[in-house]
Amino acid sequence: MLPHILYIIAFTILALLAVGNLIRNLMTLGVDSQHAPRGWSGSGQSSNASRSVAPPHPELLDASGNMINEPLLVMRSMSVEDAREQLDALYESSPGSSIDSRDDA
Repeated sequence: MLPHILYIIAFTILALLAVGNLIRNLMTLGVDSQHAPRGWSGSGQSSNASRSVAPPHPELLDASGNMINEPLLVMRSMSVEDAREQLDALYESSPGSSIDSRDDA
């Protein structure tokens, strides 16, 4: 009986710590999202001098160091039939498909 009570107490303490950590992280995320800089000035200094702003990823900057506002990935939409044809072509060109087709014949 005593191990069951200890288990329940330990589980309750861990659950309370996890929920407290979750709430603290959500509050921190909310505060950080309100204070996030809108753009990158390139100088490394924000209006709030006590906070350090991490520079953006180098792939998001052009040659002169300015943020790019272009889409980084453009995808062409395709129909379901086109996708099936391409998948069938890949399947038929795979090395294992020639063995399967010889077994069927």
